[in-house]
Amino acid sequence: MFKLGYNTNGFANHSLLSAIDIIGGLGYESIAVTIDHYALNPWNKNFETQLVRVKAQLEKYALASVVETGARFLLNPQTKHEPTLISPGKNKRETRIKFIEKCLEVASFLGSDAVSIWSGQKKDGVSDQNAWEWLISGCRKLSEKAEDFGIYIAFEPEPGMFVENLDQYDRLKEKINHDLFKLTLDLGHALITEKSISKAIWDYRNDIVNIHLEDMKKDKHDHLFFGEGEMDFQKIFRSLKDINYSGQVNIELSRHSHNAVETAKKAKRFLRGILPDPKQSGKIPLI
Repeated sequence: MFKLGYNTNGFANHSLLSAIDIIGGLGYESIAVTIDHYALNPWNKNFETQLVRVKAQLEKYALASVVETGARFLLNPQTKHEPTLISPGKNKRETRIKFIEKCLEVASFLGSDAVSIWSGQKKDGVSDQNAWEWLISGCRKLSEKAEDFGIYIAFEPEPGMFVENLDQYDRLKEKINHDLFKLTLDLGHALITEKSISKAIWDYRNDIVNIHLEDMKKDKHDHLFFGEGEMDFQKIFRSLKDINYSGQVNIELSRHSHNAVETAKKAKRFLRGILPDPKQSGKIPLI
């Protein structure tokens, strides 16, 4: 049975320690820690102290974890998600690489399963050839660095980014050719970019090390609360059961931080009500 968890980017108005306390207290089994200004910012003067406290808090609730690198304005307060692995300018790309390397150190200390990354958007004036070369180079370097920690680099295709679907992920994976380069599968993204979520789950069963979950509509990349989109969650959960997936499935509702606690409670109720086998979901109580 997979571990149901929550992404801290849905608790952007809470301290990280408070978010962990709430998520763990609600009975979630895992947590996706999005590094941000308020959450294990490597440049914060209290970083080392916070890291120790976060590890203790995760252990208190026996939470599995992954480290997410998708903070909107952490590296550049002016431009969302910049710089990326395909930004024009070697220094900019190196800034992103060094940040992810720091996230690998964080993940190692916390005992996390993976560090999740994405390509970023291709800027005007950047050729596809250059974008692929820069992305491949950066991912190779990060995969080699991951060897120091034995932690997966979990690459996430995302609509609107340079690598947005699983065919492109395949192309990238072939070039990287590294055992620690794996897949973060956002199931809402798969609804938009793939023919079938269930087929994507089956076809990439040996690649998936991290899953994001939300509701979504086929024609728009917008993370919706459960029941507001077009996702068939019963079918999704059956598909995860078919591949014996035992990793993390972390809810990603980053635009719901204004009502984070109630949203996390409601999400738990909704998903608990449709899990395929109640006997296997005993660790996911109805709240």
